[in-house]
Amino acid sequence: MSPATPADGAAPRRGLAGVGRVLLWKGGSVWIGRDTGPAQPHSHHAIQITLASRQPVRIRGTAEGAWHETMAAIVMPDRPHLFDGCGHPVAMVFVEPETLAGRALLARHGQRDLSLLDDDGLAQGAAALHAVFEAKGADAALVGAAQRVVEHLASIPAAHDAVDPRITVVLERIRERPEASLTLAQAAALAHLSPGRFRHLFVAQTGISFRAYLLWARVGLAMARGMADVSWTEAAQLAGFADSAHLSRTCRRMFGIAPTMLVPEGREGSGKTAEKAGRRAAAAG
Repeated sequence: MSPATPADGAAPRRGLAGVGRVLLWKGGSVWIGRDTGPAQPHSHHAIQITLASRQPVRIRGTAEGAWHETMAAIVMPDRPHLFDGCGHPVAMVFVEPETLAGRALLARHGQRDLSLLDDDGLAQGAAALHAVFEAKGADAALVGAAQRVVEHLASIPAAHDAVDPRITVVLERIRERPEASLTLAQAAALAHLSPGRFRHLFVAQTGISFRAYLLWARVGLAMARGMADVSWTEAAQLAGFADSAHLSRTCRRMFGIAPTMLVPEGREGSGKTAEKAGRRAAAAG
């Protein structure tokens, strides 16, 4: 499908998916920025909470024929969907489903792949989150505002796991050092289980395979590092990817964009950065 046209009729900047910040916490992350463009069909492990700032954005499941125009929406894990920020500021808050908050969100919204949200308390939380970003607030303030959004929707703290303690040990190990080599046999040993038993228990508790979760953790780390202080090539290496092409393929599958389509806040310059991002994205395919 062709990228959607922004609601104000202006053409989106070619090859640019957003200018902003990506920050992680245990079991979640916040991606927030402006000049947010379209993302192609994709799916990922986490629950996605989409929060517009002042103007609505568009979102739809891949099986749906029509776009939803909304200020807030929630997408369940591993549900293919499309998104278009229409050039506006947008925050994406991701919550891993194995956390307590993730389980609560699944219980409340899991009956539908995608739900539109209309909640005064949520609107206030979204406004506070965007205000911290616009004020160039500290990372901790931005994470705190995002976690308060999650806690409002879930009525449960944002960063506590709700899985078998044996699996929690492995999740903690991956989150601490997702870039480090960790085989299934080594993970099973951490959990004091046989590899076969660990494999089945991990899927039962998290909803995805051990290798898929490891890849999810690595792409999150790579995106946070690339949006913070290093090149995308360095970010890929630091997160344990074979090369930047492997990171790009993974990011496109999980988020519908290439990493180079995102520009870190403060590095957008006079537009040349965005033009370079577009050329790199096109070259990456």
